[in-house]
Amino acid sequence: KIRGGRRRLSQNERRSPSNCVQQKPNLTMSEYEGLLSSITARCKAAGQSHILAHLPDSAIPQADKLAFLRSIDDGVPLEKLDGYLKGALEEEEFLKNFDPANVPASEAIEPFAGETASTTNEAQAGLLKESYDAGFAAAGKGEVAALLLAGGQGTRLGYDGPKGMYDIGLPSHKTLFQLMAERIKKLSEMSGGKVPFYIMTSPLNHKATTEYFAKNDNFGIDVTFFPQGTLPAITPEGKMILETPTKLALAPDGNGGIYPALVKHGIIEDMKSRGIKYIHAFGVDNALVKPADPTFVGYCVKQDADVGNKVLWKTSPGEKVGVVASKGGKPCIVEYSDISKEMSERRGEDGRLVFGAGNICNHFYTLDFLENTIVPNLGSMYHIARKKIPYYDADAKETVKPTANNGIKLESFIFDVFPLSKRMAVLDVARVEEFSPVKNPPGTDSDSPDTARALFSGVARMWLERAGAKLVGDLESDQCEVSPLKSFGGEGLGEYEGKEVSCPFSI
Repeated sequence: KIRGGRRRLSQNERRSPSNCVQQKPNLTMSEYEGLLSSITARCKAAGQSHILAHLPDSAIPQADKLAFLRSIDDGVPLEKLDGYLKGALEEEEFLKNFDPANVPASEAIEPFAGETASTTNEAQAGLLKESYDAGFAAAGKGEVAALLLAGGQGTRLGYDGPKGMYDIGLPSHKTLFQLMAERIKKLSEMSGGKVPFYIMTSPLNHKATTEYFAKNDNFGIDVTFFPQGTLPAITPEGKMILETPTKLALAPDGNGGIYPALVKHGIIEDMKSRGIKYIHAFGVDNALVKPADPTFVGYCVKQDADVGNKVLWKTSPGEKVGVVASKGGKPCIVEYSDISKEMSERRGEDGRLVFGAGNICNHFYTLDFLENTIVPNLGSMYHIARKKIPYYDADAKETVKPTANNGIKLESFIFDVFPLSKRMAVLDVARVEEFSPVKNPPGTDSDSPDTARALFSGVARMWLERAGAKLVGDLESDQCEVSPLKSFGGEGLGEYEGKEVSCPFSI
């Protein structure tokens, strides 16, 4: 409803300040001078005074100067930036001099030795049933939250908007966001508990994402939005780079930026207030993802894990995906390029690749681990990315786009925290049932909307066949769909036992 020119906020929007853009009042001149004095002192102490050099220019509008100072005050870690850079440069130097033939014990890569189970292992059916029951019970008690990384745009898909708003071409034309939200709604209805949905956006797509959900009444579930953070781009000497006289060159801080964002926007405190104990985090580009998956959550809970990773076992040694391993006795993700050919081809007694647990950005955390282990260690997890950074040329009075790398972006990865884990659990799942990535443009042979739609349709047919239905018609159709509101993971389809279902179908 519109009253007095303003849309009334929902109860959830009123509850969470991160869902609203707080308009700060205009400052008086004395207040402006106070803010300038504070920022000047901080910049001087941090060795970054140069970024304020253009503020005395009377040609620059006062509003631009104020916005610039506020952006520094609100989002630039002036006192921590030097430490971030120092740690990242030390890591870069270590990797540059890394000798695979002379690896220190602290960096030795070994197979993951923690708890591992597989949904495809019939011998573990009992464990998986117990895990599902435990996860389902936790959801019913309101102890589980779903956490989505949704900062990406649909640019590679040829879509101008948030990737989560992309329609992969199912009969219902539901977007990735809608598929995930409806699956959460179904799980909440089944378990009798509320599963809150936390969505990390980016500064680029925050507005479009929140407006899309508001237009659809949040699909009937509890949703909280918060934007991913940014960090200033810096020179190799550690100086922040100006893009204009009153704008820093900023860059997203990587998907590992989810951790500081959880703190900055009060999400961890919000989770605590709700009684959340377990968090299931995942990326936006998987049409088959099971948010707050009871089997995965329950398995991690039963293993008393502080961190869990849902994986796909590699089908061949050459598959280019990071894998779960141990380094110096601690769990980690090792990029495929960091293990030798012999290691990548090594197989165990069961015939599976020893270094085969492929990472798909599908993770479990306890809230206690997030708050008491990850948060205190945030400053030690940044990496160097040398990039071409547009910069302001004061002499030419214009922004220059360099043709060679001139600066550094600091980024972190969501799995950087794994070595902090005291007990990590890994669950291997069936590729055809839980992974349909949407990364490449339509018409591409892999990881495209077409392949994702085909996999989604294949799962729908499989669920009906398991329920006892007889499928007829076009059995290869990519227009078969079982709505998440009908079934979370294949349950609740008993009514089709013994019945003939013509493909394609939409249930």
